[in-house]
Amino acid sequence: MSKADKLGVSSSFARAQPVGVSSRRTAIAEATGAPTSGVVPPSEVPIEALAHNPFNLREDLTELEELAASLTVRGQLQPLAVATRMAFMEAHPGNADGLGRAPYVVIDGNRRLAAAQRAGLRTMQIHVNDSLASSAADILESALIANVHRVDVAPMDQARALQELVEVHGSQAQVAKRLGKTPAWVSQRLTLLNLTPELQDKVETGELKVEPARRIGRLPQEDQATAAEEAVNAVNPPRQRTRPTPPPAPTPEPHPSPTTSPRRITIAADSPDTIADALTAHLTPDDLKAVTELLLTRI
Repeated sequence: MSKADKLGVSSSFARAQPVGVSSRRTAIAEATGAPTSGVVPPSEVPIEALAHNPFNLREDLTELEELAASLTVRGQLQPLAVATRMAFMEAHPGNADGLGRAPYVVIDGNRRLAAAQRAGLRTMQIHVNDSLASSAADILESALIANVHRVDVAPMDQARALQELVEVHGSQAQVAKRLGKTPAWVSQRLTLLNLTPELQDKVETGELKVEPARRIGRLPQEDQATAAEEAVNAVNPPRQRTRPTPPPAPTPEPHPSPTTSPRRITIAADSPDTIADALTAHLTPDDLKAVTELLLTRI
């Protein structure tokens, strides 16, 4: 089975795969007496036995207080995906800084580990999978796969990690296939790296929103500052001083008009002709027409 098949699109949570024992690990085992196979990994270890992943794509572990409070009240709901120190050092002999003497390296769950340390937890549940530490690209890929659907991954960190994967796998299409995403998804996020350093800083601080930043990243850099200013102003338009609107002038009361006041017509009903003459003399043509229509409806 190839390494790609072992990792798949959800490698951070995959079951441990059988891996071959290298000559280097065999030599270490012979020198130390540590077995190379047949050992059931623990499901829970002291928190001091865990080291943070040096390749963690999230440079800034955010909102730790809230997560620490949740771990204190509800406990750990999901195990950390870890690799043994031996497997990690075998793949990365020059990256021991920061590991201390911890026998396990966290591949997925560094934020939970930091929050647990802050909360004072003594032990953590783990899932050991040495195949995740087989190469720097796999570690980065595993961390990215576990985080692409999480909102707390900084967009610029995600873009930088994707660029590293492109350099490893050779193309955006291959990276998209490995992550289970479309090439357009990868390309869209990589456009952030085309921004000027000043605009990248604004994306990281949140002053420039991600969606317009991705569109701006497709422009020549000399045109980006103007486009970014327009995008920021569109979201936060400058406040303008306005004069208070004066209250409307009171509407004068209309004076009764002789033409609109009620009229009383006295008609001597000698004959229909007399009534018609009286109405014609006292009513306007429009009123006379209206009366005629009303009379027609009563016949």
